[in-house]
Amino acid sequence: MSRTVVLSGSLGSTAEMWGPQRPALAGFEVVDVEHPGHGAAPVGDERTIEALAARVLAAVDGRFSFVGLSLGGAIGMRIAADHPERLERLVLACTAAQFGDPAQWLDRAATVRADGLEAIAEAILARWFTPSFGDVDAYRRMFLSVEREGYARCCEALARWSGDGLERIHAPTLVVAGALDPTAPPAVGAELAGRIPGARLAVIDAAAHLANVERPDDFNRLLEEHLR
Repeated sequence: MSRTVVLSGSLGSTAEMWGPQRPALAGFEVVDVEHPGHGAAPVGDERTIEALAARVLAAVDGRFSFVGLSLGGAIGMRIAADHPERLERLVLACTAAQFGDPAQWLDRAATVRADGLEAIAEAILARWFTPSFGDVDAYRRMFLSVEREGYARCCEALARWSGDGLERIHAPTLVVAGALDPTAPPAVGAELAGRIPGARLAVIDAAAHLANVERPDDFNRLLEEHLR
């Protein structure tokens, strides 16, 4: 069994968002694959989930487990459905088979290109965390560090994302939802788990979209149980 785990996060995040998971993944070879224009990754031509999945496959050798949150979850679904020989275990956190009306993503891409990420930062942070979360400033800085064109192109990828082929996923799959996530609420997680053969759903109380950050102990317990 491979000890490699790939982490792929939310749109507008960098590998910094996985800091709370590092202790739980001790003993694994952890590979962070940043989205284009996020972290140290340059802006690329990728504008579909398929293209973003291809980046992951090119960056990692052999078989691996995959932990994806939000946009990262869509990438994980695409890999699991289209390249099952590469995947061992799959964690899909705070994600969906489709993220609402495609037009909203194209509108967001246009806003960010015109006005920068500052124009949407407060609205995004309000979806990432519940009002009781205390360290919002660090994640605002992370969000604002992202290249606007990289963010916009990832929005275009989400606009095209349809989640087809989920019935072809046969890797053991855990779906995690935040109980207070406005982007991918538990009902969406349940629908997703219902479409993936054998998938299990777990709901984390008092967590919004970045449930791994807001409730790391609960998230890490689920992660360790599934990956080990």
